Amino acid sequence: MKIRSMKLREAHKSNGIASQSSILYDLNGERIVTALASDTSICIHDALLTSVSPKVLRNHRDGVTCLAISPNSTCLASGSIDHSVKLYKFPGGEFETNITRFTLPIRSLAFNKSGTMLAAAGDDEGIKLINTIDGSVARVLKGHRGSVTGISFDPKGEYLASVDSIGTVIYWELHNSGIIAHNLKGIAPSTSSDSSVVNVLQWSPDGEMLAVPGHKNDVVMYDRDTAEKLFMLRGDHVQPVCFLSWSPNGKYMATSGLDRQILIWNVDQKQDIDRQKFDERICCMAWKPNGNSLAFIDAMGKYGVWESTVPSSMKSPTEGTKSVKSNGVLFFDEDEQEPSASGSLSDMGEDSFDEAEIASRKRLRQHSKYDEALDEDNDDELTFSPKAESHKKPLEDELNFFPKPESRKKPRKEKLDSAKEGLQSTTVTAGPKLQEAFQPGATPVQPGKRRFLCYNMLGSITSIDHDGYSHIEIDFHDTGSGPRVPAMTDYFGFTMASLNENGSVFANPRKGEKNMSTLMYRPFSSWANNSEWSMRFEEEEVRAVALGNSWVAAVTSLNFLRIFTEGGLQKHVLSLDGPVVTVSGSGDELAVVTHSSSPLASSEQMLEFRVFNICSGTLPKRGKLTITPGSSLTWFGFSEECQLSSFDSKGVLRVFTNQYGGSWLPLFSASKLKKPEENYWVAGLNSSKLFCIVCKSPDSFPQVIPKPVLTLLDLSCPLASSDLGADNLENEFICNNIQLCQIQSRIDEMLASGQDTSSLDDEAFSVEAIQDRCILRLIASCCNGDKLVRATELVKLLSLEKSVRGAIKLVTALKLPNLAERFNLILEERLQKESIKTPVLARAPLNFDTSFKADVSGKASVLPEISVPVEPAIPASSEKFPTNSFTKKTLQEPIKAGKAITDQKQTTKIESKGTVSNLSELKKSVDIKNAGQTSKAGEGHRPSNPFAKSSNNQDKSSLLDSLKKMKK
Repeated sequence: MKIRSMKLREAHKSNGIASQSSILYDLNGERIVTALASDTSICIHDALLTSVSPKVLRNHRDGVTCLAISPNSTCLASGSIDHSVKLYKFPGGEFETNITRFTLPIRSLAFNKSGTMLAAAGDDEGIKLINTIDGSVARVLKGHRGSVTGISFDPKGEYLASVDSIGTVIYWELHNSGIIAHNLKGIAPSTSSDSSVVNVLQWSPDGEMLAVPGHKNDVVMYDRDTAEKLFMLRGDHVQPVCFLSWSPNGKYMATSGLDRQILIWNVDQKQDIDRQKFDERICCMAWKPNGNSLAFIDAMGKYGVWESTVPSSMKSPTEGTKSVKSNGVLFFDEDEQEPSASGSLSDMGEDSFDEAEIASRKRLRQHSKYDEALDEDNDDELTFSPKAESHKKPLEDELNFFPKPESRKKPRKEKLDSAKEGLQSTTVTAGPKLQEAFQPGATPVQPGKRRFLCYNMLGSITSIDHDGYSHIEIDFHDTGSGPRVPAMTDYFGFTMASLNENGSVFANPRKGEKNMSTLMYRPFSSWANNSEWSMRFEEEEVRAVALGNSWVAAVTSLNFLRIFTEGGLQKHVLSLDGPVVTVSGSGDELAVVTHSSSPLASSEQMLEFRVFNICSGTLPKRGKLTITPGSSLTWFGFSEECQLSSFDSKGVLRVFTNQYGGSWLPLFSASKLKKPEENYWVAGLNSSKLFCIVCKSPDSFPQVIPKPVLTLLDLSCPLASSDLGADNLENEFICNNIQLCQIQSRIDEMLASGQDTSSLDDEAFSVEAIQDRCILRLIASCCNGDKLVRATELVKLLSLEKSVRGAIKLVTALKLPNLAERFNLILEERLQKESIKTPVLARAPLNFDTSFKADVSGKASVLPEISVPVEPAIPASSEKFPTNSFTKKTLQEPIKAGKAITDQKQTTKIESKGTVSNLSELKKSVDIKNAGQTSKAGEGHRPSNPFAKSSNNQDKSSLLDSLKKMKK
């Protein structure tokens, strides 16, 4: 065969350096777009008037490595060594936006068939799938170990194929969360040693085959669904193929090689029909969409057009583009719609992942059973997606190399039913997805906007992207107590952070083979210089981080929990049972949430939690994490009292308690507020309030600017509507019980470790006093509502003897003698049980003055005020019921016990819902309540229970002296 040569025109100046180049035709073949990796410009040439100077776009700061044009030719995308992907209007060339940015050079771009999705990849690890309508990153596909140099969307929208510099080809299933369908390692030549040579691949126009350069200077065709090798195109290339391009109808293919040749192939006959020889390597080629021409560009930036590429004696490369045969297997639909030739980015339709919902089918070409599944009348009755067009030609005509016995012919309806059954039997429905890992207090990335890397009750960490780096700031809510932390320039691209009083930790996912996942800790103060430290991870990436008392934790993609000391010592590496969802730390405790199994069919996530004590190396808590069915976990952490808490996307807050062997108690439900236009973004909580930021729907997270306003919401259990009509009192009763249980749990832990529990005993006594007041109010409501059995149940829950006597006076004043008698019996039984356990001590009579107002019917309308007389001369231990396990069992100098109770009325109340912009002021106002519960009771001394038993020797002697005086 005669080899010819051709002169080319210079499009870009290469400065004598060979580099990767790109060339494209627009939809109508009227313009040619070129770029060179050593040139920052993009040229738009007039394909009809070659003498007209091209339009030049100069928006990149470094060389342009790849181009892509949308199917309707209204949008042009370019990728560059400067790490950015830019969009332009076409053919005008007006710059639209920087649609995404990488941390390393970009090597390949591709639009899907509708133009709604742009795939971008390069030296970073991961292929970004970008929604061109709103510029959001819909998905990142990770699996390649080398630079991704070629990507191609399946024309049917079911797969994305990619190839890297080490020759690995991956099929990604777009309709199934981007999972890897096939991973073909090392099937293409390795090009990692020369950045000017890249691996490429392309789907055939009908989407049935994938063409990939092979190791034997050939092109190998792989099956669409099975990834099996079908055949090869091997001819006169004496060096590896570096680029390939299908003709519009799929009958021909152009290949260029390192041997500086272009070969034109007849794909059906598997032989080359023409060739061209050039002075330089041809890096890129593009067939004219509506003509017999091939545009190409070499490594020095010179381009040309090969007219009459296919000999006139053969079929045109555009003939039958609506219904063409490719390798005698399948063909395009005749009724396939043309891409829209009008509009802009917003006219490109819906997300491409919804385009192809047809389930994958494995084609076994070597068996004649393939024909039995489908017949010549297989039309749109068999389609599973409204966007999939029907086949109009008989399929057997295309599969004529299979013998078709007459016995195989069936009536049309019978064959259609058989084909449908066969297709349905192989249909795989994608199940619910596992919730991805998240960092509590972090907000999603928003292009051009500042975002929260961390937001908690102490402060916030914010970040905003600049050209190639980020600017990070740390702010404390209480600017007077928190340290002043200078802003930080982030060159790693941190996406998650955690903050406590001692320092901050940052982490980022992997950004390619060379840019590893990084973990960095920055203390706020240290006695030594260079106290900041960082860790790098080669085969894994950090998914979530947490801080505690002198330790740093990170959970990685290998399900490793890594524990570091504050100085950077790698202390522990633990394996978790499943993929991490989130982590949170407080003091010595680290809580980790993982997936325990795949979600249920109802989309209910199956999660479990572990609480590690880093100091002691123990696992004190472990169990299932309960969330609302159909929801996802949105926040997880510890309350100010170190109580484990969670918040889900349905707006339900749960707190873990040791009651009933360990249970999650719902303490807040957004649905009870009946404000569907509001979403609650949680920042933290304490024993009575939920601290959150209210976001107006559809926003589910706050913006950094303007500064978000923190809102306080009362904790309230999602109780059923009671016939008593005292929902607030019942809610307070349950919350107090939970608080008492939590205090008792902490007391038990401290006693087990030999610590002093005085402060917790005082706190428990104060909460018991508050709970008794709540129960008395409930008893009054029950009496008013004629719920006497319920009142009897309530009086048994009172902790203090004086409270029971107050209940007796209350029902007596309400003229309920039978109930008063029952209350007296309950009191006597309690005192009798107490007297068996402890010596009988002389008691001073209690002047339990209960005052109340009664209406004409004799029913109380106001809760009685309890007053306690002058302190008794001899402490009476029996005045405190044995059911109270919270009061410290030490007998100290008697104090006025009633003062601790009556002073509770004087504590400052916070409104059920208020907003503040300064968290420090908020915390001070909340602390007023707690201060009133403790400091007032003893006026500088901790409150004590005058009815508790003594435990120290000094008190024992004083008790003995009292007994002696009694005998005298």
